[in-house]
Amino acid sequence: MKDPGAIILHIDVNSAFLSWSALKLLREGSDVDLRLIPSIVGGDQKTRHGIVVAKSIPAKKYGIQTAETVASALQKCPDLVMIPPEHSYYREQSRQLMEYLSEICPVIQQVSVDECYMDFEPVRKKYPSPEILARKICDGVRETFGFTVNVGVSDRKVLAKMASDFEKPDRVHTLYASEIREKLWPLPIGDLYMCGKSAAAKLQTMGINTIGDLAVLDISYAESWLKKQGRMLWEFANGIDTRSVEPEPFKAKGVGNSVTLSSNAETREEAYAVIKRLCDKVSLRLEKGEFLAGGICTEIKYSTFQSVSHQMVLKTETSDSRKLCKAACELFDEIWNGDPIRLLGVRTTRLVDQSAPVQLNLFDFQIELEEKRRKEQEKQRRLAEAERKRQEEEIKKKKEDSRKQSLEDALGSIRKRYGEDAIRKGMNTT
Repeated sequence: MKDPGAIILHIDVNSAFLSWSALKLLREGSDVDLRLIPSIVGGDQKTRHGIVVAKSIPAKKYGIQTAETVASALQKCPDLVMIPPEHSYYREQSRQLMEYLSEICPVIQQVSVDECYMDFEPVRKKYPSPEILARKICDGVRETFGFTVNVGVSDRKVLAKMASDFEKPDRVHTLYASEIREKLWPLPIGDLYMCGKSAAAKLQTMGINTIGDLAVLDISYAESWLKKQGRMLWEFANGIDTRSVEPEPFKAKGVGNSVTLSSNAETREEAYAVIKRLCDKVSLRLEKGEFLAGGICTEIKYSTFQSVSHQMVLKTETSDSRKLCKAACELFDEIWNGDPIRLLGVRTTRLVDQSAPVQLNLFDFQIELEEKRRKEQEKQRRLAEAERKRQEEEIKKKKEDSRKQSLEDALGSIRKRYGEDAIRKGMNTT
């Protein structure tokens, strides 16, 4: 649980993919900075098909949105410049940025290729305020790498994330719990972190148009409309978030698998089916490596390319596909906002050798004993039922044999007294 006095920074690269591609082209001799003109990353340059992966600020002014089709974007801006993504290059830029930030503060949690959280506590004595550190980060990244970042500062993880999404680029914003009425509540409900389009639309039909409208709503209404997601959104709207910065992200050493879907998953059942297949593959890889997993993470990437993930520590280390799937689906239910899903991923962490002793807590041990007792009782019940049926069949057979013998004795007695032809078997003439 987060220290109530902790300060958290959220660092987010401005238009990461487009910025990184723009700088690469400038280094290669281009005289055009893609960040200063209407431009996008994504699609196929020859066919002019595909979707927008990233956009420049000038492109945004034309109403171009991430994840819309290139054809639609070109209709809005016929002079739009389009370049293909270079994911291996982006990963390298991300690695360099995280190394740079780690030199400033050792407690960093990377949550995507272009964003991370930073705990202010380890460097509190070096900087008069977290805002000064945030400005140092902005200036240092710009001078060192040539691209810009936004930094959000808060005493809550979710609020730091929201603050970094305020006005861009190259800005520092604060959003402390004491500032949510002024800075957060007036914003449209769709701007709330983790509130997707479908959830926002549903809330709007209920008269919830701003984050403040949701914050002052009775939580029971939010839960009745949106179940678990309703509680989460209500808590975020009120700045309630006890999460701390975890220096070991879910992408640390582990075994995982993910898949980009050929068509978006739009129902829980579709997602569960994909998660089951992923867990089967992860289970096989764990078995092959002779590992047991003590933690698991579920990742979702929406059709808008927004990524979210959540992780948990398993009660006992396991490589069992069914147990992994159950935990992964529980995590999915906690983070899915109802929007169409482009990618699903499952990753296991906290790996131990299969030969290592597995520590069961008392509750787990009791469950195992009860399960073994139940199975043994069921086995004994089946054996007893089989024995009862065997005995019934044996008694029935003895009665039938006795009846047949009595009949044969009676027939023999009649033949002996009146002759062999005295009695014969009848013939069915019908």
